[in-house]
Formats: sequence, structure tokens, C-alpha cells
Amino acid sequence: MSTAKNAVLQSMVRLLHERQPQLLAANVQDLNAYQGGERAMYDRLVIDDKKVAGMIRSVETVLAKPDPVGSERYRFEHPEGMLIENRTAPFGTILIIYESRPDVTIEAAVLAFKAGNKILLKGGKEAHHSNRALVALWHAALLENDFGTDWIQYLPFNRSETQAFLKNPDRPVDLIVPRGGERLIQFVKQEAQAPVLVSGRGNNFLYVHHAADWSKVLPIILNAKTHKISACNALDKILIDAQLPHLNERLEQLVDALRQAKVAVWTDRRTAEHLGSATVSIIEDEAIWYEEFLSMKVVIGLVEEVEAAIVKINRYSGGHSVSILTEDAERARDFMFRIDAAAVFHNASTRFTDGGEFGLGAELAISTDKLHHRGPLGLEHLVSNKWLVYGDGQIRTS
Repeated sequence: MSTAKNAVLQSMVRLLHERQPQLLAANVQDLNAYQGGERAMYDRLVIDDKKVAGMIRSVETVLAKPDPVGSERYRFEHPEGMLIENRTAPFGTILIIYESRPDVTIEAAVLAFKAGNKILLKGGKEAHHSNRALVALWHAALLENDFGTDWIQYLPFNRSETQAFLKNPDRPVDLIVPRGGERLIQFVKQEAQAPVLVSGRGNNFLYVHHAADWSKVLPIILNAKTHKISACNALDKILIDAQLPHLNERLEQLVDALRQAKVAVWTDRRTAEHLGSATVSIIEDEAIWYEEFLSMKVVIGLVEEVEAAIVKINRYSGGHSVSILTEDAERARDFMFRIDAAAVFHNASTRFTDGGEFGLGAELAISTDKLHHRGPLGLEHLVSNKWLVYGDGQIRTS
């Protein structure tokens, strides 16, 4: 089975190369029709040469990975002579519901398929033509290798049809993954009958400790905030240690650097008092600390040492990605273990929270749930497990 699945992926790599012009043309239809006005959504919608190269790289990376199905997790020889094994097994059928990003049609399907699962793809209406073109390639690759097209299916449902399917699916669904904003996630959780694994919001925090190397601070913050604002691993909140040396001067440098990068800066009142003549927008509603922006906007606040930073982050963040900047390795380690998030960084940008960057090749989503997996969902995370017990007539008497 592993050889047969890999043959499908080899066909898919070839087809992505051969039919790139048709994919780009389909995407132009979606881009021309898009009227949402949200830059983050538009950025996610685009397919260009770089995106296609990324799709091909994702398929090739998963192709090179070992098959995750059937791996032994546990082995026990029972006193009565039975052999007991626990081995990985496919979930069955996975439904992923996602907005805008047509590259998910590649990443989600390649992972689910190689892990032995069928997948139902419910993409957003804004990427309809792009998703149709990509699924057509999957079907061609499947048929070339004697697989049925039911392994990878596209659901062209509107909202009411999706709602009806979630409540009463017309086929077995073993796991649902909503990948999008808070409204989508709540909609799926409210309506779904099958288990839901949440790919949650970002609202990522970065804490600048008083022992931070200032030469690292600005490049990391600017990368985390501005590199890709539409990504769920983009930075939204910056906490500054009130004991940071040269606090006033460095706050002004930070605000100036963000403004030069065209980032709108908001601060709490205490931070504003340290900025002298620099004018910033003052937070009027504490609820802003809960918000994921997906825009060129950031909030800066002052905190007293590490303990206050941990408390604030664990209260407000989305549990996605958090970073601490410090040269105090012991303090960083304590921070990293006490922060409740899927990925915690030391002296690095939150933009690295990604299946490809973590060596997984691709990701189905980035889970902020704790069951059954947290963080980027790669190939080895799209399996369940089963117990296999080999006996020879044993019966239990105790």
C-alpha cells in the first residue's frame, strides 16, 4: 500500500509541473471575483509561481517520509502467553473546512492520503475555481494509479449546506478540522456531530526580558509582525520588561521602527508615559488584548518581570505561538515550560510555527487543542491507533 500511495504522489508532482498554467488561470478567476476587501484574505487566496513551487515541495517532502500507518507504539508479552501490540491506524475520513487558501487543498490532501485517510475538502467560495482545478489534479493522479476519486473529494457547499452536512453527514466522518477565523471555528464546533480538532486563532505574544540582546529585538519583532500579516503565526502583542535598560530610548526605537514599517502602534497608558513626545494610540478597552489582528497593527504593554508576563500571556493569548527574547537561558527555559501555547520560542520569530519549518514537510493545520495533538499537524499526527492481541485459546479467569 505504501508503494501505491507514493505512486499517486509522484503523479501529483508531475501534474503540478505540467498544469501550472491552468492553475494560475483558475486562480486569476478567483482573484478577479474577490470583493472582500481584506488584505489578509486576498494574500491567502493568491497562487503564483512561488506558491506552486511550495505545493510541489510539500508533496515531495511527504513522499520521502515513511508511511505512518502500522507503526508499533507499544508491545507487551502477557503472562498468559498472548502478544499485545499497539499500532498506528488511519482515522478513516477527515473533513477539513478552510477559508481562502487553495494551497491547503494540496497540503491537507497529501497528508491525509499518505496517512491512509480519505479527506473531504470544504474550501471557501472565494477560492472555488482554484480548488476545483487542484482537486481535478488529485483525481487525475488517483485514477492514474487505480485509486478511486472518493479518496479526495471537494464539497462545493454553501453555508446552509455545510451546516446541514455537519449536523447530519451523508457519509462517515471521523474527524473535522476547521482552519480559519474565530467565526468559522465557533460555527463548526456548534454544528458538528463528529469530533472537532480546532486550528485556532493566533493572537501571538512576544516578551522582551530585561536581559534581552537589543540587537536581536527589533529584527525579530519586525519579522514576526510584518513578514506575513495574514498568517496565524504573526505577532500581535509585545510585552516589555519594565526593568529593561534604557527603557525610554528603546521604547522610542521600537515604536519608530514599527511606524517606519507602516505598523499602527497601540499601547497601554504606562507605556505611553515613557514615550515622551512620540504619540501613540492608547488602549481604551482591555478586550483588545484578546484580539487577533491579521493586519498591520500591534499592541505594546509594560510588565514587571517574567511572572507578570506569563500571567498576562496565559490569560489573553490564543495559545498558538509565544516568544521570549533574553540572554538568560535559565529564565527563558522557565518561561517556555510555563507558557500555555502550542509553540514557544526563545530568541526567534513566531513566524517559524509552521509544519514545513518544523520539518514535517506540510501541515493539515496548526492545532491549539490539546487532544489529540497540539501545534502543526503533520503526517505522523493524522493517525489513530489500535490494539492487536494475538492469542492461542486463552480465556480470562481472574
